[in-house]
Amino acid sequence: MSLTILAQITAVPGKEALVRAELEKLIPITRAEEGCINYDLHVDNENHGFFVFYENWTNRDLWQTHMNAPHLAAYMQATDGAVASFTLNEMSKTS
Repeated sequence: MSLTILAQITAVPGKEALVRAELEKLIPITRAEEGCINYDLHVDNENHGFFVFYENWTNRDLWQTHMNAPHLAAYMQATDGAVASFTLNEMSKTS
């Protein structure tokens, strides 16, 4: 069964550009990963420090592989102290 992910990231004030640049680095690498159907980054039109990834994966196992990938570890290191909050929702389509 496919899996939808909503990942919400809020940057620390003053760190918005850093967080955005690091999130954008993830896009081409992740889109090339096995199981990635789509991986789309959105930014709030009024709060430029609030980002949402809308992701779809063929299955949870391949998403878990993504979550343990080196490029995500590099993102975490590069944004250490720059992210105020992170919320992740694993979701399933209802119809």
